[in-house]
Amino acid sequence: MIRFRLRELIADQTFKLGRPVTMLEISEATGISRRVLSSLVNERGYNTETDTLDKLCGYFGCRLDQLAEYTDVPAGEGPKKSAGRTTKGPPKKK
Repeated sequence: MIRFRLRELIADQTFKLGRPVTMLEISEATGISRRVLSSLVNERGYNTETDTLDKLCGYFGCRLDQLAEYTDVPAGEGPKKSAGRTTKGPPKKK
């Protein structure tokens, strides 16, 4: 799954500029809709166009690998939780 690091880049830009950077500001500067920006931040596994990634890399002055990263956890799946067991390994036989 591809994870977008837009939230982190916004935080870095906010720190660098010493003022809040808003989705509206990014939208106006890049031509990317606020809905798409919000989806990149909030929706797990969101699919976007390469043109969007190109505009965001230009805006933040970053490489693609700083904007997005690959993780081998499929969308919608996380670490498996045990069914109430607190110890590792197979259940004890009675």
